[in-house]
Amino acid sequence: MTGGSRRAVAVLCGIQFVDVLGVTSGITALPAMLAGVSAPAEATPVLATAYAMLFGGLLVVGARLGDRYGHRRVLLAGCVAFALVSLVGASAREIVQLVAARGLQGAAAAISVPSALRLLLDAAPEPDERRGALAAWSASGAAAGALGLLVGGVLTGILGWRAVFWVNLPVGLVLVVAVLVVVAPAARAPERVRLDLPGAALLTGAVMTLIVGASLLESPAGRTTGGLLVAAGLAAGAGFVARQRRARAPLVPRAALASANLRTGTAVSFVNTAATSSAGVLATLALQRDLGVSAVGAGFALVPFSLGVVAGSALTRPLGARLSVRWLAAAGLGGIAAGNLLLVATYGGVAGIVAGVAVAGIGLGTASVAATAIGTDVPEELGGTASGVLNTGAQLGTALGVAGLLLLAATVGGSRAGTATAWAVAAGLAGGTALVLVPRRAGTGRGTADRDEDAADRSPRGADNR
Repeated sequence: MTGGSRRAVAVLCGIQFVDVLGVTSGITALPAMLAGVSAPAEATPVLATAYAMLFGGLLVVGARLGDRYGHRRVLLAGCVAFALVSLVGASAREIVQLVAARGLQGAAAAISVPSALRLLLDAAPEPDERRGALAAWSASGAAAGALGLLVGGVLTGILGWRAVFWVNLPVGLVLVVAVLVVVAPAARAPERVRLDLPGAALLTGAVMTLIVGASLLESPAGRTTGGLLVAAGLAAGAGFVARQRRARAPLVPRAALASANLRTGTAVSFVNTAATSSAGVLATLALQRDLGVSAVGAGFALVPFSLGVVAGSALTRPLGARLSVRWLAAAGLGGIAAGNLLLVATYGGVAGIVAGVAVAGIGLGTASVAATAIGTDVPEELGGTASGVLNTGAQLGTALGVAGLLLLAATVGGSRAGTATAWAVAAGLAGGTALVLVPRRAGTGRGTADRDEDAADRSPRGADNR
């Protein structure tokens, strides 16, 4: 990889870092935000989910905007918007403005992330370079997830909650300059196609209602409303699928819907986050509720999870030279399953929880790099859409996995038995998916085991990546 490519990958991973940091740092500051605008505690759910709603709902739209107008141009627009929206949040005097700011931050991130990933793939075209770039991408997200809670707490404690917004202004502007200087435009020229607005509305509505409904399912008081919203989201999703079948210019191109690689990568992305986000939330609750650990102590106890993701991402480069990408994904999912089983086996001690989340983190780092490699191994013209679909799958995995397994933990036996059962189910989900991924034709050498099942996905770029 040339020096220019390395700099481009670093800048694009920085965008991923800032967007993920925005989620977790904002969560830490929620109580102070509500107090600062004199909002009631009942406003917590909508403020907590505003970012995730629009981020998850608009990822595919953001990817298609990149295809239409150029990924570098759309990325710059997203970075500028993310920085300017900070002014809306930092100057908020009432809850409506605060919720709007968090939602607009999520929308700006949704515009930025798919184009950043697409440009990252262009910056690292060779298989070994691409594995390294994707490992850095996954590691930057994990590092942001670990540091976000700490950064949000420090900023809120020293400068007040408004600093959580203010800090994004200079950071966003620095990223804009960095993109202009070191990131080249996408290799493929923009497509001049119509944007499927009805399809965009249906998909956005489906993802948003699923995320909000799933978050409400976590609380006994909100389960009826949450269930109705999840049902509405599923109905909107069915409407979206029907719309894609008959639209002249569908939001998700039919070739993307038919891509075996994209389907596989999205499924793995969904399972990755469903089995690990839920495990982390359950571990946090177990540490505080059952083991008497403070909130700060619980946060530090889960740092090995993020460190494990970084380590697992780094392992993909040496492992990728020996294993095909599907075997790599299966191995990562096996690590996630092992981490959850370790949580079940050692439940009752802090050391066991720390070890379990660390093992799950290593598995997640490996599996997430492999999932992205599989899902973006598509014809050149589908690269932008693939990045949006993959990220949407990961967002839904987090929302539905956490909600479903928290609900299971709350309804099966006592708190300890329920938590152990939920971890076991997460292990089964990851392990079962790993078994399905094992290639039917033997071959562990580089480029031998992952021949696409669909001829539409066979392209010169894809062949190098398998």
